[in-house]
Amino acid sequence: MKRLSLVGIFVLGLFLVNGSVFAASTTAPLTINATVSSTAKLTLGQSSIAFPNSDPDTTPSIAATQNPVSVTASAKTTTSGAVALTVVTGGDLADAGTDTIAIGNVTWTVTGAGYVAGTMNKTTAQSAGSWTGSGSRAGTFSYNLANSWGYATGSYAATATYTLSCP
Repeated sequence: MKRLSLVGIFVLGLFLVNGSVFAASTTAPLTINATVSSTAKLTLGQSSIAFPNSDPDTTPSIAATQNPVSVTASAKTTTSGAVALTVVTGGDLADAGTDTIAIGNVTWTVTGAGYVAGTMNKTTAQSAGSWTGSGSRAGTFSYNLANSWGYATGSYAATATYTLSCP
């Protein structure tokens, strides 16, 4: 009987040391889904710029007081998706009366990979940047107005619309 007790104690000890002898396990799959849609976000560091009055003989090109203006273009698209930044104005620079300054007198230079310099246009959207694939691109725009003795006095304004698009 002592022998039987020792065998029983031995089996019990095995069970206590290695509880997995009598353990059960199972597995279950988990399917993980994520939806990523095309998204575009454009951030301009300024919502307006101004060109101060200057003598055309000494300042043939007037820099905007706010230069440089920071810009961040962020897009989610396919790996080979084309991302484009364009700008178009609603018209020429106009005062409260009938005087205008052709919007083509406003130009910009840029910093930052993919951004491009250009000239404002009121009829055709102008390229201001282009990239391939998703990402966030930072840069700056510096605006200039061609100065002229031919401009009538007044306060002029125009609205430029930037559009960031991706497929």
